[in-house]
Amino acid sequence: MIIKTSKFVSSRRQFLKRVLPVGTLFCFGGNQLLALGQSEKKSQVSNERHKFLSDSGMSIQEVYRFTFQGYFIPLMENISNFMGDDKFIEMLKEASSEVGAEKMKRMTQSLPKRDLAAMAVYMKVNPIFQKALTYEIVEESEGALELRITECLWAKTFREADASDIGYAAICYPDFAMASAYNPNIKFLRTKTLMQGNDCCNHKYVMEG
Repeated sequence: MIIKTSKFVSSRRQFLKRVLPVGTLFCFGGNQLLALGQSEKKSQVSNERHKFLSDSGMSIQEVYRFTFQGYFIPLMENISNFMGDDKFIEMLKEASSEVGAEKMKRMTQSLPKRDLAAMAVYMKVNPIFQKALTYEIVEESEGALELRITECLWAKTFREADASDIGYAAICYPDFAMASAYNPNIKFLRTKTLMQGNDCCNHKYVMEG
């Protein structure tokens, strides 16, 4: 028997895929923020700084609360009420994985080499990771890259709102699909996340083949 996805379910999935970039900007959008910083510097030099580039006067934590607790989480909870929690979380995982994978491919398409060394460099220089995470690199070699994350502003923000299930589905779960999109030969391993209440996130990327 062939089971076809209903137009209703498909439209909900497409809706989630359109909405997710709003909520995951700070997770996947390091390159956009770097570009913004460059634009701001150019504006300062020319003394014609656009008002959109002015300082918001908000801390990083306040920005996360404004973005996620003020809009994204209530929106996701509202959709969940319509669909049912379990069904919604599974669809959110699927949609966020697709968005994350597509974003990763676009962000890295110009890289001459998609190996663990390039990934390590990106993690070290990404301004969002530096401001929103506290982590140490446990292992860095040609065959493996392992991180131990002890503080995460995404986890803090979602857990404060009692929405860790949404946070895990939207922010953490896509890590598996993103690793594969970055390089199909990389296997992503993780057994703990701060979002789920563990003492750390133990991210490990292993180069296979």
